[in-house]
Amino acid sequence: MQMDRDALTAFLKSDFAQVAEMFAIDSVAPMRVTVRLLHDERHLRPGGTVSGPAMFALADVSVYLAILSMIGPKALSVTTNCAIDFMRKPAAGVDLICETRLLKLGRALAVGDCLIYSEGKEAPVARASLTYSIPPEA
Repeated sequence: MQMDRDALTAFLKSDFAQVAEMFAIDSVAPMRVTVRLLHDERHLRPGGTVSGPAMFALADVSVYLAILSMIGPKALSVTTNCAIDFMRKPAAGVDLICETRLLKLGRALAVGDCLIYSEGKEAPVARASLTYSIPPEA
């Protein structure tokens, strides 16, 4: 691993300050991270549930952080594909937790899989698969 929880948190604060306060990194392990979307009313849609774009952001940031944990701070790694299935209505008033694992980490591409849960609930509310392009070495 190239970056631990503290290094990833610092990277988010320095390079993505506009969204860093939305997320907390719970754990980092080889090819895995667990990230939470901190409950905030701005993430809600009508009906009091977390919006799809907020859940997409959680999955996207989680895969990005999993990649950076393995390759180091390469800010220009970018999402090239995402598929997300919304399976249940998230619980109201709690954080969402994203358990992410990298399925492939190559020189040019990485593929990650995410399960998103409402804190305290056993069944996932969403599942996402993302592909990232990794910039070539300079």
